[in-house]
Amino acid sequence: MTDGDAPEFDDPAAVRDALVAWYEADHRAFPWRETADPYEILVSEVMSQQTQLDRVVDAWRDFLDRWPSVEALAAADRAAVVSFWTDHSLGYNNRAKYLHEAAGQVVGGAVDGVDAGEWPRDPEGLSELMGVGPYTANAVASFAFDNGDAVVDTNVKRVLYRAFDVPDDDAAFEAAASALMPDGQSRVWNNAIMELGGVACQKTPRCDEESCPWREWCHAYRTGDFTAPDVPTQPSFEGSRRQFRGRVISTLTEYDELPLDDLGPRIRVDYAPDGEYGRGWLRELVSDLSEDGLVELDDRGGATTVRLRR
Repeated sequence: MTDGDAPEFDDPAAVRDALVAWYEADHRAFPWRETADPYEILVSEVMSQQTQLDRVVDAWRDFLDRWPSVEALAAADRAAVVSFWTDHSLGYNNRAKYLHEAAGQVVGGAVDGVDAGEWPRDPEGLSELMGVGPYTANAVASFAFDNGDAVVDTNVKRVLYRAFDVPDDDAAFEAAASALMPDGQSRVWNNAIMELGGVACQKTPRCDEESCPWREWCHAYRTGDFTAPDVPTQPSFEGSRRQFRGRVISTLTEYDELPLDDLGPRIRVDYAPDGEYGRGWLRELVSDLSEDGLVELDDRGGATTVRLRR
């Protein structure tokens, strides 16, 4: 594959279906994923720039409680919007100013070919709004109107680089992302592939723990090389979840079955039933292994026993 060319997928339909099914079965529940309101989505996208998503949730809700519509924000005092931004530690205050200005543009009909109070529905039109760059414009077009292009952010690049050995080149990433995205499904697809990068294909991968739907095609999973453009060296195996999963399997190979409190000290020396790395931590670990079909859990008698699945 040369830079800028789309990769060849043996079964692109299977790749697409596997990711969408994985996402729809279970994903992080952020409130902006439950709306198609372009105003609410734009607020979430601007807030999410360089801010952890878990921190954005409360700020997003507070913002919408105070300014529930684009008309309300446009009519607000700009100083109040900037003050809100500062009080919620949302980063550069210019984002608040631009968001306020963009609301005024929508209400005032400042976007070419769009009536006052109406939103542009494609990335090109949304890019005319103040402070809305190509990525944010595409996100709003995708999630509000299902009318976007394939998103390519850092997480998506990491996924494509690892899974399909796409070269570290912006044109190659764009081509690969576009080739994969099913026509007319930018909303679910862009949510799904970003979720994959944010949950399973993190800098330190959680392939098995999160039941990554692309394992059977993934170059990194096959070779064990999980480097990526934003992961220049192999993530440490020592102390990783993958290491403890392996220890569980090795221990049960020797003992066949063990209660949690007997298994725990055999896989980590700092195991304490009620501690940070105790029953709750271990139960989550073995539950993941159970979901992957590697172990069986027996909860009879008020205690959990773990055994290898034969």
